[in-house]
Amino acid sequence: MARAFLQVNDLHDLVADQFGTDQRLTSLDRLTGGTKKGVYRLGLNDRTTVMLYVWAPEENYWPAAAVVPDDPFTDASGAELFAASHAALLTAGVRIPQLVMLDRDRRYLDADIALVEDAGAVRLEALQERDSAAAAAPLAALGDALRRMHTTLNASYGKVAIIARGEASQTRRTEDIIVDRALGHLDASAIRDTRLADAHHRIAAHVRHLRGTVTPRQRYGLVHGELGPDHVLVTPAGEAVVIDFEGLAYFDVEWDHAWLQMRFGDTYPALRPVELDGHRLELYRYAQVLSLIEGPLRIADTDFPDRQWMLDLAEWNITKALAAI
Repeated sequence: MARAFLQVNDLHDLVADQFGTDQRLTSLDRLTGGTKKGVYRLGLNDRTTVMLYVWAPEENYWPAAAVVPDDPFTDASGAELFAASHAALLTAGVRIPQLVMLDRDRRYLDADIALVEDAGAVRLEALQERDSAAAAAPLAALGDALRRMHTTLNASYGKVAIIARGEASQTRRTEDIIVDRALGHLDASAIRDTRLADAHHRIAAHVRHLRGTVTPRQRYGLVHGELGPDHVLVTPAGEAVVIDFEGLAYFDVEWDHAWLQMRFGDTYPALRPVELDGHRLELYRYAQVLSLIEGPLRIADTDFPDRQWMLDLAEWNITKALAAI
């Protein structure tokens, strides 16, 4: 698919309507790293900036794949999910970019779009690498936000948009959803890598063994889905601003913490996590390893611009998956 990204002339009406006819667009930068939606920084002639999110097919690099029907973390992209997640995080007291405008009527572009506050270009990940002392305060603030999320409980699990519509269908245990998800990722990855094909039976047995140690649960917290330090912006005032939250769901908080442990490494204890179920955490940790093989291998088959990075990520997790068995 030939990808046509936005140009300055595409946004003339949007800028005039939202900021006034005396304003004009002086810069338009498409940020790299996104795989499901387009993220653009708009510079205006009064030297202010704002972010534009665009949900359009040409902005989404992910090819279709088999999914578990009740997996709340599939298809975690879109303006409806963004709006519902934004509202839920505000209610939970989590610092997120302020919403300026949401357009699902396609008044300006042939796509759903949102204008949001530009919280800056400094990611917590980069700040931690550059100045660990300066990262301490936003890291602690993020930990506070996570505890607010993970103690916001619901009797049903699922995407927040579905919960808000009253359409949650809780027919089986969350750990069984994750097992099916993990085995699906294994099947898809084994087609692409002979090492995984050879170890398929042992990996599947390990997943089922981990599942056997998990006890039932009936209350679920608010989880981001894949929160790492690259999904947290740090403002000049030192605020920790959570982004990329369309996958927000009510689910087992261990799902978030398996990801947080992996992504934050030695600094994870500074988040001061809520009490966790160690068996559930171990199952989810291994399931995410398998996810981080399948996803990168799949997107590496597309025209994604940083293909080698994805292949290296898959290789790293193949090593981890095989080491566990």
